[in-house]
Amino acid sequence: MGVLPADPALVALLALGAAVIGFSKTALGGLGVVSVAIFASVLPARQSTAAILMVLIVGDVIACWHYRRDPDWALIRRLLPAVVPGLLLGTLFLRVVSDDVLRRAIGAVLLVLLVLQLWVKARGRSEEGTTSGGRRARAWGAGSAMGFTTMTANAAGPVMTLYLSASGIDKRRFVGTSAWFFLIVNLCKVPFSVGLGLLHPQDVGRAAVLAPAVLVGALLGYALVTRISQRAFDVAVLLASAVAAAALLLG
Repeated sequence: MGVLPADPALVALLALGAAVIGFSKTALGGLGVVSVAIFASVLPARQSTAAILMVLIVGDVIACWHYRRDPDWALIRRLLPAVVPGLLLGTLFLRVVSDDVLRRAIGAVLLVLLVLQLWVKARGRSEEGTTSGGRRARAWGAGSAMGFTTMTANAAGPVMTLYLSASGIDKRRFVGTSAWFFLIVNLCKVPFSVGLGLLHPQDVGRAAVLAPAVLVGALLGYALVTRISQRAFDVAVLLASAVAAAALLLG
C-alpha cells in the first residue's frame, strides 16, 4: 500500500478520520479515539498506530497555534514526568499483546474513569478542593495512564479530558492545555515508534496529504468552542469520552 489506498471509499474514510482528529484537537478531545477506530479499519492494525500518530501531530500543531496563549503550563509540568513510565510500559506491551486486547482493555478503563468522573461531579467536587499531595497523586495516576494508552492505542485523549474536567478549568484553558500537552507527548512517541519498526516515510507523506482535512475539522471545532457555554462544553466532553470508550470496546 502506498501513501493512500487505491479504493476511493477508503480514502474518504481516512479523510473523515483526519477531520475528526482536527475537530477533537480544537474542541472535544475524547472524540479522537473514534479516528483510531477508523484508521484501524482501513489500515493494518499495527501500521495504523504510526499512521495516525503523524496525523495527530498535524492536528496538535494546528491546535497549538489556535490556543497558543491558553495552556496551563503548571499543569502540563505536573503531568509530563508521569507520562514517561506509561510510555515505557506501553512500548513493552506493544511487543507482546495484540491490538484488539489492548483496545478493549483501554475502553473498559475509560468507562470506569467516566463513571468515577460523573460521581465526582454529582458530589460537586473538583481538583480545586484537593490538597497538593492529592493533586500530585492524581497527576501521576493520570499521566501514567495517558503515557500507556497513547503509546498502545493513541487513546489518551479521553483520559486527559476526564483529568482536566476534574480540575475544573475553563474551556479555553482546557483545550489549550490539552493541545500543548499532546504535541509534546506525540513528538516524544516518534522515536519509540521508529524503534518498534512501526513508523515509515509513507506515514509522513500520508499525514501531509490528509493535512487539509485535519485543518477543516480543526476550524469547525474552534468555531464550536467559541459558541457553546461552559456547561454545554462540560457535558459534551463527558459524552465524547463515552463515545470514545464505546469505539474502543466495539471497534
